[in-house]
Amino acid sequence: MSVIKTISEYFAGLPSRSPRWSAVRAAHLKRNPTCAACGTKDKLEVHHVRPFHLFPLLELDPANLLTLCETGGNCHIMLGHLKNWKSYNLEVRKDAEVLLQKIKARP
Repeated sequence: MSVIKTISEYFAGLPSRSPRWSAVRAAHLKRNPTCAACGTKDKLEVHHVRPFHLFPLLELDPANLLTLCETGGNCHIMLGHLKNWKSYNLEVRKDAEVLLQKIKARP
Protein backbone atom coordinates (compact mmCIF):
# COMPACT_ATOMS: atom_id res chain seq x y z
CA MET A 1 0.00 0.00 0.00
CA SER A 2 1.49 3.34 -1.02
CA VAL A 3 1.34 6.44 1.12
CA ILE A 4 0.63 9.85 -0.42
CA LYS A 5 3.60 12.02 0.43
CA THR A 6 2.74 15.45 -0.94
CA ILE A 7 -0.27 17.51 -1.90
CA SER A 8 0.89 17.55 -5.50
CA GLU A 9 0.91 13.73 -5.51
CA TYR A 10 -2.64 13.71 -4.16
CA PHE A 11 -3.87 16.01 -6.93
CA ALA A 12 -1.76 14.42 -9.68
CA GLY A 13 -3.86 13.73 -12.74
CA LEU A 14 -6.70 16.02 -11.65
CA PRO A 15 -7.52 19.10 -13.73
CA SER A 16 -6.00 22.38 -12.57
CA ARG A 17 -8.23 25.14 -11.24
CA SER A 18 -8.82 28.08 -13.52
CA PRO A 19 -7.05 31.28 -12.47
CA ARG A 20 -10.56 32.83 -12.53
CA TRP A 21 -11.94 30.38 -9.93
CA SER A 22 -11.29 32.67 -6.94
CA ALA A 23 -13.20 35.55 -8.54
CA VAL A 24 -16.07 33.32 -9.68
CA ARG A 25 -16.29 31.76 -6.21
CA ALA A 26 -16.35 35.17 -4.51
CA ALA A 27 -19.00 36.49 -6.91
CA HIS A 28 -21.15 33.39 -6.36
CA LEU A 29 -20.97 33.77 -2.56
CA LYS A 30 -21.85 37.46 -2.87
CA ARG A 31 -24.97 36.58 -4.89
CA ASN A 32 -25.79 33.48 -2.79
CA PRO A 33 -24.65 34.24 0.78
CA THR A 34 -26.56 31.48 2.58
CA CYS A 35 -26.55 27.70 2.53
CA ALA A 36 -29.15 26.50 0.03
CA ALA A 37 -30.05 23.62 2.34
CA CYS A 38 -30.22 25.11 5.85
CA GLY A 39 -29.98 28.87 5.44
CA THR A 40 -26.87 29.42 7.56
CA LYS A 41 -24.33 32.10 6.66
CA ASP A 42 -21.41 30.35 8.37
CA LYS A 43 -18.59 28.27 6.84
CA LEU A 44 -19.94 28.45 3.29
CA GLU A 45 -18.53 26.52 0.38
CA VAL A 46 -19.27 26.72 -3.32
CA HIS A 47 -20.25 23.23 -4.39
CA HIS A 48 -20.05 22.00 -7.98
CA VAL A 49 -23.23 20.06 -8.76
CA ARG A 50 -21.39 18.21 -11.50
CA PRO A 51 -17.98 17.60 -9.90
CA PHE A 52 -15.04 19.60 -11.14
CA HIS A 53 -12.75 16.58 -11.48
CA LEU A 54 -15.21 14.92 -13.89
CA PHE A 55 -16.58 18.04 -15.61
CA PRO A 56 -13.74 20.60 -15.60
CA LEU A 57 -15.39 22.65 -18.35
CA LEU A 58 -18.24 23.43 -15.92
CA GLU A 59 -15.92 24.78 -13.21
CA LEU A 60 -16.91 28.43 -13.77
CA ASP A 61 -20.49 27.88 -14.96
CA PRO A 62 -22.87 29.61 -12.50
CA ALA A 63 -25.53 27.00 -13.32
CA ASN A 64 -23.23 24.33 -11.87
CA LEU A 65 -22.60 26.11 -8.55
CA LEU A 66 -24.51 25.88 -5.27
CA THR A 67 -23.77 27.38 -1.87
CA LEU A 68 -23.63 24.76 0.89
CA CYS A 69 -22.27 24.98 4.43
CA GLU A 70 -19.76 22.95 6.38
CA THR A 71 -21.24 23.74 9.80
CA GLY A 72 -23.41 21.65 12.12
CA GLY A 73 -25.05 19.11 9.84
CA ASN A 74 -22.48 19.85 7.11
CA CYS A 75 -24.81 20.21 4.16
CA HIS A 76 -21.84 20.10 1.78
CA ILE A 77 -20.83 16.55 2.66
CA MET A 78 -24.32 15.29 3.55
CA LEU A 79 -26.26 16.55 0.52
CA GLY A 80 -23.58 17.48 -1.98
CA HIS A 81 -21.53 14.31 -1.56
CA LEU A 82 -24.01 11.89 0.03
CA LYS A 83 -21.76 11.41 3.09
CA ASN A 84 -18.79 10.37 0.92
CA TRP A 85 -16.33 12.81 -0.67
CA LYS A 86 -15.92 10.41 -3.60
CA SER A 87 -19.63 10.59 -4.38
CA TYR A 88 -21.82 13.34 -5.81
CA ASN A 89 -25.52 14.11 -5.90
CA LEU A 90 -26.98 15.37 -9.16
CA GLU A 91 -30.25 16.04 -7.30
CA VAL A 92 -28.55 18.28 -4.71
CA ARG A 93 -30.55 21.39 -5.71
CA LYS A 94 -33.86 19.63 -5.21
CA ASP A 95 -32.71 17.95 -2.00
CA ALA A 96 -31.43 21.27 -0.62
CA GLU A 97 -34.73 22.99 -1.44
CA VAL A 98 -36.75 20.26 0.31
CA LEU A 99 -34.57 20.45 3.43
CA LEU A 100 -34.72 24.25 3.54
CA GLN A 101 -38.52 24.19 3.28
CA LYS A 102 -38.71 21.68 6.15
CA ILE A 103 -36.44 23.88 8.28
CA LYS A 104 -38.49 27.00 7.50
CA ALA A 105 -41.73 25.16 8.34
CA ARG A 106 -40.58 24.33 11.88
CA PRO A 107 -42.40 26.25 14.61
